[in-house]
Amino acid sequence: MTAAAADRAAGTDAPAPPWLTSPGPGLWAARVSLYADRARESEGMLDDAERARLQGLRRAGDRDQYRVAHVVLRQLLGERLGVDPARVRFFRERCPGCGGPHGRPAVVGVPLHFSLSHAGDAVLMAFADGPVGVDVERRPAPAVAAQVASELAEVLHPAERAELSALPAGERPAAVARCWSRKEAYLKGVGIGLGGNPALTYVGTGAAPSAPPGWAVADVPAFPGYVAARAVRTGQLGPDA
Repeated sequence: MTAAAADRAAGTDAPAPPWLTSPGPGLWAARVSLYADRARESEGMLDDAERARLQGLRRAGDRDQYRVAHVVLRQLLGERLGVDPARVRFFRERCPGCGGPHGRPAVVGVPLHFSLSHAGDAVLMAFADGPVGVDVERRPAPAVAAQVASELAEVLHPAERAELSALPAGERPAAVARCWSRKEAYLKGVGIGLGGNPALTYVGTGAAPSAPPGWAVADVPAFPGYVAARAVRTGQLGPDA
């Protein structure tokens, strides 16, 4: 089944291919391990910048992850735009923080918004009519959750740090991962990424995410062992956006 057929199957009873699933409207997730071989066959659709970045990755697993993510993204964008995936041209919007050319990725001449994230065996993509950000993260094992929380302490909001400290040890791995996935999704949606100060934004560690003014942040279904989140701009931006 092609990516286009999989897209059409989202609203029907037709099965999607095992490597591509839709965890929600406007969302697509791909398994690196299931699509890596086919992605290698389609590598020619990548542009010069993508191929340079791909060849600069030293680990074979990282190359597979990057290749699958960008091949599938091009396929889905090409189908939505009615063009050959190899002819999709990307650029970077201006960063809202410094004005430099490293803001949200976008397609030349097209108002469609998208976001891409990958971690381990998981690739997650989102498409929307307005600014959107997604992030997928591996859930840390209990043995390393405390270390991860300590490493993230300086970039978490003070209220998030307090929430994590109050949780039983067994609940912290999931809380750490979902908090960070929400935060990254929001920062990617804004277009500032980690160039901003993540500690200024509160998204929460609990079951229900919080969201800055003008944004909707939601946890989305992910593959086993992963957590994911999406942030979509809904209105007037807050002071930290």
